[in-house]
Amino acid sequence: METLVLPAPAKLNLFLHITGRRDDGYHELQSVFQFLDLHDILSFTRLTAPTIEFQCSAAALNTADNLVVRAAQLLQKQQSVKQGVRIILDKRLPYGGGLGGGSSDAATTLLALNQLWDLQFNEDQLADLGLQLGADVPVFVRGHAAFAEGIGEQLYPVQPSSPWYLVIDPGVHISTATLFQHPALQRDCPPLARETWQQQTTQNVFEPLVRELYPEVAKALDWLVEYAPTRLTGTGACLFGAFESQELARAALARMPAQWNGFVARGLNESPVCQQLRQASTDNLTN
Repeated sequence: METLVLPAPAKLNLFLHITGRRDDGYHELQSVFQFLDLHDILSFTRLTAPTIEFQCSAAALNTADNLVVRAAQLLQKQQSVKQGVRIILDKRLPYGGGLGGGSSDAATTLLALNQLWDLQFNEDQLADLGLQLGADVPVFVRGHAAFAEGIGEQLYPVQPSSPWYLVIDPGVHISTATLFQHPALQRDCPPLARETWQQQTTQNVFEPLVRELYPEVAKALDWLVEYAPTRLTGTGACLFGAFESQELARAALARMPAQWNGFVARGLNESPVCQQLRQASTDNLTN
């Protein structure tokens, strides 16, 4: 039985603007996605029977509705695949915090099974399938840091700086739907030119709302900004500060209040899962 073991990296939204609202209720966004060198680990073992077996180290996510299972089912349906797979997800990323772990797991599943089942979908086709699972899935499929527009699916490769980040998880559950529906949410940001955007002139429009509605997140933001430029990622609750070196980031982590969880990671402009799959393809061609 052939097995693939691949990472599913976290992401940060370096900023998040809303430039308008569509007639169907969806918001028009602008953001920049950057990956982190911290990730979940997924193992895929090909099965001869067309069954999908799934196991997750986090009990709360060990369900048939997990995005990983839905991604595998979607691929099976697209080409009437007669093979199956056993998927084991080692969950290392905080979930529900704006780091995109579920979307990343789904994207890694699409990429892995495309190779394991020899489906030969191209990147555009896989990204379109990923969009059916969630607006953040395509950026993980494409594997490049990107300036995002539309509902997050229009992606243009960018090369932001790659600092070390201290990421803090305050342990708060935030309702994304509630934030998007909140009347105080800013929805009229002037559109940015993707060629000339600058981090220092951007913001996360959800941050004022999250500060008001979730005091623990506000405390974490106020603490971390004493050490580095700090911002909420996505709709939260995770937040990050950018540091010039790993040593400075780790020094701040050592002083972090004990009631929060945190980690230090490097910003990446290429996804490690895409790098591994490209290397595997190259190795196969040269063998």
